[in-house]
Amino acid sequence: MRIGFLGLGNMGAPIAANLARAGHDVSIWNRTADKARSLVEAGATLVANPKAVASRSEIVFTMLADDTALDAVLTGENGVLAGLKAGALHVSMSTIAVATAERIAAMHRALGQRFLCAPVFGRPEAAAAAKLFVVAAGDPADLQTATPLLDTISQRVFYLGETPSSASLVKLCGNFMILSAIEALGEAMALAEKGGVAKTQLLEVLTGTLFDSPVYRTYGGIIAAQKYKPAGFAAPLGLKDMRLVGQSAEALRVPMPLLSLLRDHLLQTIAQEGEDMDWSAIALAIKKNAGLG
Repeated sequence: MRIGFLGLGNMGAPIAANLARAGHDVSIWNRTADKARSLVEAGATLVANPKAVASRSEIVFTMLADDTALDAVLTGENGVLAGLKAGALHVSMSTIAVATAERIAAMHRALGQRFLCAPVFGRPEAAAAAKLFVVAAGDPADLQTATPLLDTISQRVFYLGETPSSASLVKLCGNFMILSAIEALGEAMALAEKGGVAKTQLLEVLTGTLFDSPVYRTYGGIIAAQKYKPAGFAAPLGLKDMRLVGQSAEALRVPMPLLSLLRDHLLQTIAQEGEDMDWSAIALAIKKNAGLG
């Protein structure tokens, strides 16, 4: 199948590599062309701009940092919308606002193009191992078209119905819950450490009893080892996602008191530790607030 892939960051590059390894004709573009070198060596074709990617492809995947970046590759004379043929499919894997998903779906409909919103759960190592979880929403026929490709990069696809923005909302709910779990881990580990119990011991008990799940194992290990660099998911991206959660909460009139705390800890982490820390480094803010050096 002729596939386009736009966005070769920590998540996009391994996803695109898996599609290329599966034997598909993959055209790629990235704002920083150097990031495409390894994919070109793996058989992908680097093209000049997003329009060129779209014009060569039956399906175009986007995996971009935020709504602004997605808009930039979709619109304009060299954007995806200008190059994608009528009846071709755009699969957005980015974490974007509900309103953005609704707007993009309308733009594609107006041009006779197809759109599937399909963000993913999983860190870069899961992307490399093709072990992501996909949450997809859109026309069932579009899901059927994309399913063989989604199966190539994931361990399960969850279908959420015909409204594309439903996938964005579920992804934002999930990211809110992940950061909530990180917050709980950080607080529990600070309490244990200050009381003389090693973080690794606490984590062994937690994951060996009631909290044996990927979120607690992965982020508990990062916090216990304080391995916040290189960031699998950078704190500023986490802050962006919590802002999008807040937009949906305000629009739907849902109070989310914990959300304010999570945003404050992300801001504290970015201010004190820098932009390049993993979002789980909020545990450092919690530790410092507990008087632990």
